Amino acid sequence: MPGRHFLQIPGPTNVPERILGAMHRPVPDHRGPELPALLSEIVAGLRKIFQTTRGEIVLFPTSGTGGLEASIVNTLNAGDLVLAFNIGQFSHAYTETARSFGMQVDEVELPWGQGVPADLVHDRLIRDTAHNYKAVLVVHNETSTGVTSDVRAVREAINAVHHPALLLVDTVSSLASIEFLFDEWSVDVAVAGTQKGLMLPPGMAVVCAGPRAIAASAQVNTPRFFFDWRPILAEMKRGYFPFTPATLMLYGLREAVRMLLEEGLPGVFGRHRNLAEGVRRAVRAWNLPILCRNPAEYSNSLTAVELPEGIDSDEVLRVAQDVLNLSLGGGLGRLKGRVIRIGHLGALNELEVLATVAGTEMALQMVGVRVDPGVGARACEQWFMQGHLAGRRVGSPR
Repeated sequence: MPGRHFLQIPGPTNVPERILGAMHRPVPDHRGPELPALLSEIVAGLRKIFQTTRGEIVLFPTSGTGGLEASIVNTLNAGDLVLAFNIGQFSHAYTETARSFGMQVDEVELPWGQGVPADLVHDRLIRDTAHNYKAVLVVHNETSTGVTSDVRAVREAINAVHHPALLLVDTVSSLASIEFLFDEWSVDVAVAGTQKGLMLPPGMAVVCAGPRAIAASAQVNTPRFFFDWRPILAEMKRGYFPFTPATLMLYGLREAVRMLLEEGLPGVFGRHRNLAEGVRRAVRAWNLPILCRNPAEYSNSLTAVELPEGIDSDEVLRVAQDVLNLSLGGGLGRLKGRVIRIGHLGALNELEVLATVAGTEMALQMVGVRVDPGVGARACEQWFMQGHLAGRRVGSPR
């Protein structure tokens, strides 16, 4: 099909030419002299993106799922009690990861479409006077529902009852698109992947581990080898890895970090807020409900849109792909067939979002959703123009 393919799923995201160019090079010697400087720049930049001075960066050649497993096996033992919240497909998967290693998980079932309530964290922990809970698992941005939980409020709830539980956070679809303050929120482990806000292909997990988590790993006897971060931390301090790393991905990651820091984190987060609001205004113009009910929890990475009864979201995805060369996300788990998910994170600008909105609008009409042609695109464009007329400028990371 002529023209570019619009990849507007909530990850993997589009990879800028600048990053592809950085990766397009001969494969280096992963024990050679250029690795330490490369790794040093990456680690320093990632610390700025996590907004931490106390966290240690650990890189694994794996997916974000592997990083989540690393957060479990390095901090918890079989039998440990863990507090978790089922607010979507990926929060439940985090829970299942802990269960698979023998942890006892108190999984609180909540409606898919809301975030983790800090008051519920407080209520659970204040009753745990024996401090049996060893960790609290939170997905910062639930990719299956388009809901962002308030991690700051969760930390405040933990602190209010003086509970020692570790705070383990999935930032896979939030890092580098939604503000995340590792130090200020006293997070113990945060896990991301390269394929979303960091704008790279899939293939690397980025873990930030705080001092309490690293100390806990020395006391843990959970079986681990590849995901044992202790030898990795030791080797990374020397500028190398205890395994063969994804060398070309490292060059791409360095370029991604440079691009994000050149734009400036406030600019990155502001751009994502602006693009997300443009999409949300289009959805409202279509008279379709956003799955996330609380505007304070709207995700700036993606928007999940509920479809009318009798409309299969998989058919919307098929038409968008086959007819328009546009890839959208579908419903996962209990939301299968019920929602479409529009990704608006990573290397993206206003014109690309307008094209995505227009294409989604066409696909909805083609499957029988009653949408006036152009109404969503017009609402989105009006929002962008309002910002420009007010002096707000939105750059592009390309």
